[in-house]
Amino acid sequence: MRAKAASINRTDSEGEASARTFSVGGNILTAPRAVPGLHLVATPIGNLGDITLRALETLAGVDIIACEDTRITRRLTERYAISAQLKPYHEHNAALARPKILERLAQGASIALVSDAGTPLISDPGFKLVREVCAAGFPVIALPGPSSVLTALSVAALPTDRFFFEGFLPPKETARRARLAELSRIDATLVMFESGNRVQATLADLADIMGTRDAAICRELTKMHEDVRRAPVSELAKAADTLETRGEFVLVIGPPAGAQIMAADALDDLLRSSLQRDSVKDAVAHAVELSGRPRREIYARALELAKETEKEITAKGDDGQD
Repeated sequence: MRAKAASINRTDSEGEASARTFSVGGNILTAPRAVPGLHLVATPIGNLGDITLRALETLAGVDIIACEDTRITRRLTERYAISAQLKPYHEHNAALARPKILERLAQGASIALVSDAGTPLISDPGFKLVREVCAAGFPVIALPGPSSVLTALSVAALPTDRFFFEGFLPPKETARRARLAELSRIDATLVMFESGNRVQATLADLADIMGTRDAAICRELTKMHEDVRRAPVSELAKAADTLETRGEFVLVIGPPAGAQIMAADALDDLLRSSLQRDSVKDAVAHAVELSGRPRREIYARALELAKETEKEITAKGDDGQD
């Protein structure tokens, strides 16, 4: 009902466009109608005060705000007294919503795309929409602003000249360890997201694979209970049981100090993962590149793991016989 009422408020009784306004510090400001096109608007990652005047003016001036969760975006629009029509756009309805957005753009509409928090498209839905909007020839306008990736980098006290954003790691332990083994060879600061219910397990895996590297755990950035812990990964993992797991986490891992030799367990995880999809030859070549260990050693271990896998498959087959 709120979204419908907001839509009505944008036209007067004669169908003429009414004033589009927003409020800052109790002052009502008028926003011009946003130019037609798709506006990518960065929104706060926690503190609602972290929004630009340009973003507020645009959100007040567009015809539609496409958002992941209308309940979350409504908190922002209500905070700044923005009357806007909110439409859901998320991974579950994107295929149906995209054609409707393109149709409205073809009619000359101005549409803002926002994520639940931060900059749209950064670990949030939107890439396919932007690609199709560009392909159709409609304008795409970016409004920069908050980003949990850059915020974490700025407070981690780690090198920022080169960084690699991983996003969310695989939830299953074997796949996660294999991916971390691959990431450990990247000569850059690593930034990754993690959920509260997996952060302790991820820290334990990081300690096994990158234990000597400096790191930071950034929790609830810009929010009331913001917490940043800085220490070598091994120390952070040891203290993981004291970590408050509620909230959102960004993990920042410093670059390798020099050539590092991959731990034996991490090498096994990497080989097992590779052998599931590659030949022994290809799996060995991949592990040589990432592990820093001798080819002969890796080849011998790959053969052992391949034989173990064959025995497991044979045993399962025998168990299924009458």
